[in-house]
Amino acid sequence: MNSNGTQTGASKTAGRARMLISCPDSSGIVATVSHFLHEHGANIVQSDQYTMDPEGGMFFIRFEFDLNDLEKELPVIVEDFTRVADRFDMKWSTFRASRKKRLAIFVSKEDHCLLELLWQWRSGDLDADIAMVISNHPDMREQVESFGIPYHHVPVTPETKAEAEREQMELISGKADLIVLARYMQIISPKFIEQFPNRIINIHHSFLPAFVGGKPYQQAYKRGVKIIGATAHYVTEELDGGPIIEQDVQRVTHRDNVDSLKRIGRTIERVVLARAVKWHIEDRVLVHQNKTVVFN
Repeated sequence: MNSNGTQTGASKTAGRARMLISCPDSSGIVATVSHFLHEHGANIVQSDQYTMDPEGGMFFIRFEFDLNDLEKELPVIVEDFTRVADRFDMKWSTFRASRKKRLAIFVSKEDHCLLELLWQWRSGDLDADIAMVISNHPDMREQVESFGIPYHHVPVTPETKAEAEREQMELISGKADLIVLARYMQIISPKFIEQFPNRIINIHHSFLPAFVGGKPYQQAYKRGVKIIGATAHYVTEELDGGPIIEQDVQRVTHRDNVDSLKRIGRTIERVVLARAVKWHIEDRVLVHQNKTVVFN
């Protein structure tokens, strides 16, 4: 309780857990899981579900529930639920809401996405622990360390890329649950991605039509685009082709020059990335093939 007698965020989540499930759709899934949780003393406080097709499609569901003596009882639920999961051919996972995910943020020279995450973290809107910031440039050390967060400068060149990734892996080993590429202007190797499947989130601009190569805002300006935006997605071996978590757009006009397009683009990027990270750390994202179901 705080001084006003209301529950704090920590006390609200102390006995709360989350369960994410994906499986082939069939009748009785919600009733069976709800009954199972009730039988194990859990009180469901939130439930969201989605089916791709009731006739043979995939079914997705997210439960939040409160449980007395969570540390003791949740392992019992995990062990006993296996029988339910086998019956419905489920892929499933459970999470303790009070166990904050640890973030490692990768950044290059642009600071707008990084600072948005740091501001939201400091204000309590991003319920995670930022374990460290890793950059291939030294530019933002002072800003990051002013938040009390470790800053690691790991230079990257074409000749030293493999060595740099080994150093990065050593830094984050056992210390990070999620990697956030906050405008990190380096391609991540397949070997690195293998260590964090669906646990690396990237942000990039989105133009209609798409512009490849350098200076995308100049290209967009020359084409007279009317919409610009940003996309946050999980990183896969296919460059910018991973499952999309969040997107947003804003209309622009002929009055916007290259600088104003960049300004608008930066605002959208930081908002979209922060949303995607927030939804991931709150266990609201289920990945199926190359798509996501996001319960928000």
